[in-house]
Order: sequence, then structure tokens, then C-alpha cells
Amino acid sequence: MIRRLRRFGLGTRILAALLAVLCVAAVTAWIVALIIGPTLFHDHMLMVSPVAPDSDVVTHAEQAFDTAWTTTLALALAVALAASVIVTFFLVRRLVHPIGEVQAAVTRVAQGDFTARVPEGGIGVEFAELMSAFNAMAGDLDQTERTRVRMLSDLAHEMRTPVATLDGYLEAMQDGVARADGETLVMLREQTERLTRLAEDISLVSAAEERRLSMHPTPTRIGDLLATAEAQTRSRYQDHGVELRVSADEDSRRAELSLDADRMGQVLTNLLDNALQHTDPGDTVTLRAEATDTSVTLDVQDSGHGIAAEHLPHVFERFYRVDTARDRSHGGSGIGLAIVRSIVTAHAGTVSAHSDGPDTGAVFTVKLPRHTTDTMKVQ
Repeated sequence: MIRRLRRFGLGTRILAALLAVLCVAAVTAWIVALIIGPTLFHDHMLMVSPVAPDSDVVTHAEQAFDTAWTTTLALALAVALAASVIVTFFLVRRLVHPIGEVQAAVTRVAQGDFTARVPEGGIGVEFAELMSAFNAMAGDLDQTERTRVRMLSDLAHEMRTPVATLDGYLEAMQDGVARADGETLVMLREQTERLTRLAEDISLVSAAEERRLSMHPTPTRIGDLLATAEAQTRSRYQDHGVELRVSADEDSRRAELSLDADRMGQVLTNLLDNALQHTDPGDTVTLRAEATDTSVTLDVQDSGHGIAAEHLPHVFERFYRVDTARDRSHGGSGIGLAIVRSIVTAHAGTVSAHSDGPDTGAVFTVKLPRHTTDTMKVQ
């Protein structure tokens, strides 16, 4: 019986269950009335009329009562049952309809259509929360799929140029058109290094997101981090004609954190390189540090191109570039900021970006807790 019911839809099964409950209630009411009603009537008849219990008057009255109550109760139960079936039918339809919409949306998502959504609300708080959670999940999956497609497209684009260059020169050398002189070998080496950097960047971000990033925390002064980052990027800034400033008071420079100095140094150099890529000669980039009792804040602020509001939520995504016209040799692969977020998150910190719009500059803020030893994901 149960197996047969499973072949029907949810609405049919709910309706059948409710009808079964109504039938049980009706039969129960009938049995209780049949047992109690006649006995009570018989006792009252004896109290009202001082006649023998088996007299014709009592018998006739009890027969009349039996006919009246059975007919009335049967009609009442029949009408109540019919009304209950009608109300139950509409309630079941109202209940099953949104469930059917959820089922259809889930099927679409399972088939790869992450744009599926369901209307929220209608039949209670629980269903509203369920539908809201489903829509949020579908939205996240849709965004993830878009990022994955864009990532694969950008990855293919990033690899296409160096691979094509290598293939072209190797083919020319094979045909005797070009020779393996020093200049050609240097160029080929640069292209292989470009591919190697791309592979290392992707590996680093993947390891961080999968919690496999190796961390070696040691007590490190903020002043040492600032000095190292400045030394590593100063020459590039001078070549581009961009002024690099470092701002921190003595207390902030002396502040000490337990962190991986190499990884955090990579965070600062990536942020400084990103600022350099989006500034022009004559602009200024400021590396600033400020320490409090509970946290250390590191800012990289520039007076360059700025970031439009629609790009701000995505700047830390892999392969995302605000200026899509830039290639890896001019604007980076779009992995640098994703690496920044991964390393900062591994240090139990946060990173954010802010800009008032194009041509207003931008500021990237890294905030680290003063006590990171217990919370850092050391692996």
C-alpha cells in the first residue's frame, strides 16, 4: 500500500492522509455517539416520566431519538466531510504549488541552469526562509560558474600569447629562418618564466583556498615589513616616475605580530605592484601602518585611476581585471589580489578595497589581529 502511495504526487498523498484523518474522526464520533447517546437519553426519560422502563412510551421515545440523532449526525458528518474535503483540497494546492516551483528550480540547477529562482514567501516563515536560502545558494552558484568560465577564458588567453611566441620562434629556428642567438634565447626564457609565474600564482591561490598553504609564523616587526616592501618596489616606482611614500609612527613600526614574514611581504608587494599598474607618472602611492592594542592596519593608497563602484566587489576574485584591455605584461593576470586575500585570510585578517570612482584613486586596507598565533591557519 505504501509503495503504491509513493507513486502518486505529494499533493495527492497529503490529500489522502487528511481524508483518512477525517474519516477516522467521523467514525470515532459516530461510535462515541452510538455508545453514549442512547444510554443518556434512556436515563433522562426514566427521571422525567415515572413509568416502567419497558413501557411503550419509553420505547417509542427511544426509537424517535435513535432515528433523529442518527439521521442528524449522519447528515452533519457528511456535510462536514464534504466541506473539509473542499477546504483541504485548496489548502493542499496552495501548499504543493510552491513546493513544485522549488522542485522545478532544483531540477534546473541540477542540470546546470544556475539562473533558476523561486518566488519568496506565501505559505509561512519557514518556506520563505527555505526559498530565500535556495535563491541565495543559486545566486552563489551562478556567480561561481561565471567566475569559473571567465577564469578558464582568461587562463587560456594568458597562456596563448607565450605559447604562440615559443611555438613561432621554435618553428622559425627549425626552418632555419631564425637562429638561436643570445637575444632569441633571452626572449624564449622570458616567455617560459611568464608561464612559470602564471602556474605558480594559480597554485598558490588554489593551495590557499583549499587550506593547504604552508605558513611559518615568527615574531615580526611591522617596521621590518614596511622596509622590505619599500626596498623591493622602490626601483620600479622610480622607473615609472611614481612617488612611493611610507607613513607610520614609531609605535606602529615597533608593533610586533606573529606571522609569516615572507607571505605578508608578498601581500604588500602585490598591493604596491597593483597600485603602480594603475597610476601614471607624477602620481603618489602611500604605504601606511597603524597599530592599536587589538589590531594592525596596513593601507596602500594611491592617487591613480580609481575603481568604479561595480568593480569593487570583484577586485579580489581570480583573473578579475578592472581594465579588461590589459594583458599580463601590462596589467597583471588578475591573480595578485586573489593571492593577497588568500594570505591575509590565512592570517585571520581581512582585506578590503575602497574608491570614490574613476580618477579618484583607491585604497586597499589589510587588518590583522595583534594575536594571530591561535587563529592563524598554520599547515
